[in-house]
Amino acid sequence: MEIMDVKPELFGTEYNATRAAARRDGKAMPEKDVRARIQRLGLKEQAFRRFLADQIAVDEMGLEVMDHLMSRGSSSPTELAHEIDISTAAMSLVLQRLESAGHITRQRHPSDGRRLIVAATDDSVRLAYSHVLPLINGLEAVVASMDEDERAAASAFLDKVIAAYDGAMV
Repeated sequence: MEIMDVKPELFGTEYNATRAAARRDGKAMPEKDVRARIQRLGLKEQAFRRFLADQIAVDEMGLEVMDHLMSRGSSSPTELAHEIDISTAAMSLVLQRLESAGHITRQRHPSDGRRLIVAATDDSVRLAYSHVLPLINGLEAVVASMDEDERAAASAFLDKVIAAYDGAMV
């Protein structure tokens, strides 16, 4: 495997080796380095998704389907494929793996027997929430500790971060 040197000129923005290292290795970051904290937050979110997928024994796509089913309720395989932006054939494979692992059930639609409805099993929902709830509670505690002005500033800032992500995906 070839080791690549970091080439700051390719970044098109200020490159800071200390920031780059700190965001990955958990070392202290400069006090007001917001970019490094956003980068570290992204890495933490990725690590948490991998942790959760491992804990409930699903792959990344299975985790995405489970998240959809747990947050939005039952759905048809076609609707899931469109929501997650994969082919219906790929969705069938994901659903087969999830069903084999006991994470979902597929049943006929009650009023249209031609359609299938996919739902997360209660045991899988409980398992997932047992791992997600500490994060939810921790985030709720952070928000509860903020005063109204802090929440407004944080919301405005995060809206701008979300817009930057949206702008990067066009």
